[in-house]
Amino acid sequence: MKPSIFICPAILLLLLFNGCKEKESLKVQSSNTPFVWENANMYFLLTDRFNNGDKTNDINFNRTKETAVLRGFKGGDFAGITQKINEGYFAKLGINALWFSPVVEQIHGATNEGTGNTYGFHGYWTKDWTAIEPNFGTEAALRTLIEAAHANNIRIVMDVVLNHTGPVTEQDPVWPEDWVRTSPACTYDSYENTTACTLVKNLPDILTESDAEVSLPNFLLEKWEKEGRLEEELASLDRYFSRTGYPKTPQAYIVKWLTDYVKDFGIDGFRVDTVKHASESAWDMLYEEASWSFNQWKTTHPEKALDSNPFYIMGEVYNYGISGGREYDFGDKKVDYYGHGFHSLINFELKYDADRPYSEIFKKYDSLLQGPLKGKSVLNYLTSHDDGQPYDKLREKGYRAANVLLLTPGGSQIYYGDETNRNLTIDGAEGDATLRSFMNWEEIDTQRDLLRHWQKLGQFKENHITVGAGKHTDISKTPYVFSREYLKNTLEDKVIIGLDLPEGKKNISVGSIFKNGQALKDTYSGNTTEVIDGKVSLDTPYTLVLLEVHSQSKS
Repeated sequence: MKPSIFICPAILLLLLFNGCKEKESLKVQSSNTPFVWENANMYFLLTDRFNNGDKTNDINFNRTKETAVLRGFKGGDFAGITQKINEGYFAKLGINALWFSPVVEQIHGATNEGTGNTYGFHGYWTKDWTAIEPNFGTEAALRTLIEAAHANNIRIVMDVVLNHTGPVTEQDPVWPEDWVRTSPACTYDSYENTTACTLVKNLPDILTESDAEVSLPNFLLEKWEKEGRLEEELASLDRYFSRTGYPKTPQAYIVKWLTDYVKDFGIDGFRVDTVKHASESAWDMLYEEASWSFNQWKTTHPEKALDSNPFYIMGEVYNYGISGGREYDFGDKKVDYYGHGFHSLINFELKYDADRPYSEIFKKYDSLLQGPLKGKSVLNYLTSHDDGQPYDKLREKGYRAANVLLLTPGGSQIYYGDETNRNLTIDGAEGDATLRSFMNWEEIDTQRDLLRHWQKLGQFKENHITVGAGKHTDISKTPYVFSREYLKNTLEDKVIIGLDLPEGKKNISVGSIFKNGQALKDTYSGNTTEVIDGKVSLDTPYTLVLLEVHSQSKS
């Protein structure tokens, strides 16, 4: 039987919202749920691979060489993302934060490192931090995207790269030697051999540890002059260095260029690439300047600020796992990146936990987030753009993946197409290219039931901050039922969730979470029930329940 979609608002601050009737098609309900990054339901996409909304920008800089499979530009752009925002695609998934690949201008040429020609479609090969990549769109198109997201209560997380430039090609000269190192390649067996080295061959590494002042590269000055913005860029730099007093180091320049996007566009957060490959001082500076820029934007645009949350920075410390607590171990040195501006780190560990019993997963993450990581968080994921060993690579466990990702304590990162079983094994694609196929919009109808499952869980998480940020407590093992409770200042949120329940009639203990006589709503089925003798009874064709206080509660 196809699931009918029903989503009701969260119950928070002891306010009871109006009920709503069950619908066959998903109707997103407005919610007054406060937003906290610890409960983020984030969607991550590669701009070039998501949706082509403007075919006029598909080719720039004569990027017309034949490429290896999935290693050239495919047409996705800001306009395509905006189209899906306005269609309600993200809102129906309960997305409250949108992270997409870097927006800055990419190298113009292609590389060929034995896998065929490759262009910088992914956004991680910077040529000019001060310019927008025209294949993705214009500044106006990016501004339109951000405004559309904010209008739908979706925060924007900008992907930033500070530790390396793009590869060197005939069209893309190497940056000066006082800006970058071109060797040795990292061996990853010590702190120095991870930070003072290049990630791979032909990927110049920014000298973020350098205190020496540098001059701007000639090729960049010539580029700005040709584009008619040399004086504007130099004047902006003068104001920045005068205000901050920073020495004109490589990291100070790049921090300025990155945080300008916050001040000018109202970006809500950064996802920082390759964190462990740059000095900690770079991240301290990035956080300070991003926070200043965010406050400037809020001051200039008070009517556009979504809330009072500070600027958010999430880090990719490759192979960091939540079990490590606050520190990443290089072998000869441990670094607490949470102490250098990061609110959250991407957790590479959940994919290894995902097939464990639900209770084990949830209790493990609860104990760590409520213990060593108290006040901080992690962003959990199961698939990503550069993880060659994702969970469920053959897409055989889509429902379990949704349950694990969206119900495990912490933030969640849906990688585009997780919700629609986008193929991760593309014939002819080598390495991470197989993870980066175009979004499978043509398969939406065949994946409708799975998509609706992700939508129901996603909206429930968005509407209940306790799902990701609350305290987890098991109520019963068979059937498996648990609660999540969030209490901070005057804000209270509590839910009960049941997994692997019997189809049809089911009796569920609510423990001490809800009172006798209290009306509850199972938002998965749309059914209502009442607490009697510490239990509720439901008759649904599903094995999952999502219980919240119903507006008709007698409490």
